[in-house]
Amino acid sequence: MPILNYTTKIDAWKTCNEVQQILSKHRVTHFSIKNEGSFPVALSFCVEFKGTPLNFLLPCNYKGVLSCFKKDRKVPRSSENDEQALRTAWRIVKDWVEAQLALIESEQATIEQIFLPYLMSENGETLSERMLNGDGMKLLT
Repeated sequence: MPILNYTTKIDAWKTCNEVQQILSKHRVTHFSIKNEGSFPVALSFCVEFKGTPLNFLLPCNYKGVLSCFKKDRKVPRSSENDEQALRTAWRIVKDWVEAQLALIESEQATIEQIFLPYLMSENGETLSERMLNGDGMKLLT
């Protein structure tokens, strides 16, 4: 089966705005969109936790989606382009965010727990990037 949402025609900017609207219902403030050229590639947002603002950076890895398109023979060759990969990637992000917020709404997790890998440090690196790019297990000790 091809990757989720591979046929979407919904503009990436529209989906990015939908994600902002969804998150805004859950104590999220101060949105910002990171661009790569004219492409939205990440969404940053802030959540207050015990009086302290926590900044998160939620990426949209459309290049990974494009790579999947190229490997999957069920995806039409006409879809193997950055624009379709970007549309698809943002729809996947939106679906993931909605599923995560269902966990929050059903009190199975908090927003801080769900988005912890995307918590940004002072240098703009996320916690997951720090784990994967050097600090590794040292962060857990």
